[in-house]
Amino acid sequence: MQLLINLLTLNSVKAQYIATDTQASDVGQSLEWATPTPDVSPSLLFDTPVISSTFLLTLLLMVGLFFFIRGSIKERTQQIKLMIQASEEEILQQLQDYFSSRAYQLASVDAEQHQVVFEGTVRPSWFLAIFLSVLATIGLLCLILVLSFLHPSESGANWFLGLILLGPAAGAFYWRGAKRLEKVFLKTESLLIEGQELKTLAIVTAHRDELAELQKAFPWELAG
Repeated sequence: MQLLINLLTLNSVKAQYIATDTQASDVGQSLEWATPTPDVSPSLLFDTPVISSTFLLTLLLMVGLFFFIRGSIKERTQQIKLMIQASEEEILQQLQDYFSSRAYQLASVDAEQHQVVFEGTVRPSWFLAIFLSVLATIGLLCLILVLSFLHPSESGANWFLGLILLGPAAGAFYWRGAKRLEKVFLKTESLLIEGQELKTLAIVTAHRDELAELQKAFPWELAG
C-alpha cells in the first residue's frame, strides 16, 4: 500500500515537472517570435567588401573609358625618314599624285628648304563613332547597376537610368572632334652614297595612320 502511494506521488511530481518545462519552452518560443529582426539598411551594403570593391572598380572603369574617348580625337603626329633610290623631282611627283588621290591638296612649296606641305580634311569613321557609343553605354549600365545596389529607391533608379542618354554623346563627341584639317609635311634631300649612287632622303611628318598607309603604298627603305 505504501509502495502504491509512493508511485502516485512520483507520477504527480513528474507531471508537474513536464508541465513546467513545457511552459518554459512556450515562453522561449514566444520571446523569439517577439524579438524584432534588425533591418539591414541599404547604406550598410556599401560597408561590405564586395560592394565597395565593385564600386571602386567601376569608378576606375569609367575614368579609363573617359580618357579612351578623349584620346580618340587626339592628334598623333609622327615622323618617318625614307631612303629612296630616285631623284627629288620623281619622288615629289609620285607623292603629290598619291596624296591627291587621298583628297589632299598642295598647300605650299618652299624651294629653299626643299619642303612641301599638303592639306586635307580627315573624315570621321562611322564604325569608331558607333563603337564608342556602345562602349560608353555599356560602361554607364555597369555604373547604374552598382548605384542601384547602393540606393535601391524608385526615384533614384529613374535618375540613374537617365545616365544612359550620355552613351550616344561619346559618338557625337568623337564625330565633332575627329573632323579636322590635317597637314602632311614632306622634306627631301639628295644624297650621294654607296659608290656615288644617287639616293634621296625623304622626311615625312603626318598622322601615324597616314604614315602607315604611305608605307603600304610605297615599300621604301626606312632610314635610321
